Amino acid sequence: MSAKPTLCFLTGTLNAFAGAERMTAVIANELARRGYTVHILSLWDAASCFDLEPAVRHDALFAQRPSFKTRYLSTVFGIRRYLKRHRIDVLIEVDTMLTLFTLPACAGLGVRRIAWEHCNFDQDLGRHARRAARRLAVRTCERVVVLTQRDREKWERALGARNVVAIPNALPFAMPAKPAERNSKLALAVGRLTHAKGFDVLLHAWKMVAREHPDWRLDIVGDGELHDALMNLRNELDLSASVRLLPARRDLSELYRGASLFCLSSRYEGFGLVLVEAMAYGLPVVATDCETGPREVLGAVAHGALVPVDDADALGRAICRTIAHPDMAARMAQHGIERAKNYEADRIATAWLPLLERTEIARAHQSRVKPRS
Repeated sequence: MSAKPTLCFLTGTLNAFAGAERMTAVIANELARRGYTVHILSLWDAASCFDLEPAVRHDALFAQRPSFKTRYLSTVFGIRRYLKRHRIDVLIEVDTMLTLFTLPACAGLGVRRIAWEHCNFDQDLGRHARRAARRLAVRTCERVVVLTQRDREKWERALGARNVVAIPNALPFAMPAKPAERNSKLALAVGRLTHAKGFDVLLHAWKMVAREHPDWRLDIVGDGELHDALMNLRNELDLSASVRLLPARRDLSELYRGASLFCLSSRYEGFGLVLVEAMAYGLPVVATDCETGPREVLGAVAHGALVPVDDADALGRAICRTIAHPDMAARMAQHGIERAKNYEADRIATAWLPLLERTEIARAHQSRVKPRS
């Protein structure tokens, strides 16, 4: 039996409470437990917000985030030296933008490259170079991993890609032994305080909830540039008595256990991992039907739980309906628990194995890209 390949995850940094960084740690840990030699190379900052298995080696090229316009070549050569020094067989690029560095860095090394995209195809996150990077990734990587089947279809239609596979994000903790008791009158929302998360819409929706269910409260947990604006909006809507904005935290377990309902108001998602976390704790979920993630994550649970994006009235009505019908909420909670089991880390890591172990993937351009008509 052939030896397991030596793996390296390349990321910007692990020192950030964000989904891609968390998933890098989760999957790296799972693969290390299975006997793989696993490296994580951050472009900057050797600190990590997430626990890593002792067997996972984490290094950084730079102590602080550099200007990649002025440090582009040193970044490329730094990646190349690392790959050669540690005899890396498979490089997982945690963001297709990294293809702009890895394509020249890996030239002639025989390193197999996998790109792992965490935002949906319709979003470039304000970086137009991402469009070009995606095209390069499709043409030069053995595989491009996206998070949903819906997103895979978008890649195939837009780029004619044949080498894109969908592997969802993993639940970052073991399934709880006991679900939330749901005996509080507390709704929970979690995420970065950015325009994408739509917490302004949630606050407008909560105005309706506060009127119909004045004994219910809402906790929004996260940090971000819109904190002050959301605080002002909360006060303008006269919701200071029923809505709290709490800082991001590493461990959300007590918040999930203490809630009775979970709300996701996003305008777009790459996946929507917080939905899986909430379902694992047995919370009924009300979410926007945004691209991409919620509909696929919720599955059959989505019936009655999804509302249009940017529709505060629909979101408010769905929250009120879930509060007013506890039997329905209980069914949603139970279905959610069963659904969340599909995302356990061991199962998701197993889905990665065929990609990591493949050695006979054709490298010809024609094998990766369908002819465009």
